[in-house]
Amino acid sequence: IDFRGDMDAFVAALKIHAAIASQYGPYKISLHSGSDKFSVYPPIAEICESKFHVKTAGTSYLEALRVVCRVAPDLFRDIVTFCRDRFPVDRATYHISASLEKTLPAESLNPEQLEQFYLTEDNGRQLLHVTFGSVLTVCDGGKFKFKDDLLSILRSESGMHEAFLVKHFGKHLSLLQR
Repeated sequence: IDFRGDMDAFVAALKIHAAIASQYGPYKISLHSGSDKFSVYPPIAEICESKFHVKTAGTSYLEALRVVCRVAPDLFRDIVTFCRDRFPVDRATYHISASLEKTLPAESLNPEQLEQFYLTEDNGRQLLHVTFGSVLTVCDGGKFKFKDDLLSILRSESGMHEAFLVKHFGKHLSLLQR
């Protein structure tokens, strides 16, 4: 989700970090949780003069799930249900504002609503983002519960997946240019 802090304080701190990186580098400033922090991209591009790194793995994963939601809504529903169960444990390593109380159970939503609530709105995106590791590693009977099906769908729907990534990262890149 987008940055929710004090923008003036962020810019002031970024200027200090960029000056240190320039003085002792050249080093890049790394925005570890940079996915979809669109409001901070223009100052990063300007202050860091193209010497920055933005981690976007989480948002890539969410766009992969968008493909699953569109072509295999029952699988996506199962993933959402699993994520809701895992969320209290998995969120412990993240500083986020999402809560289970702000999301509706997957079984009460049609496919369009699932995409809206879990892949467009901030709360659902955060919930799915922080549980990605559990989704990709959980096994059932010695077999991955979701990973293999998810990868199979991405291979068979590579055009759709690419289109979602191009659109989403196009927004990132357009805002990160000086």
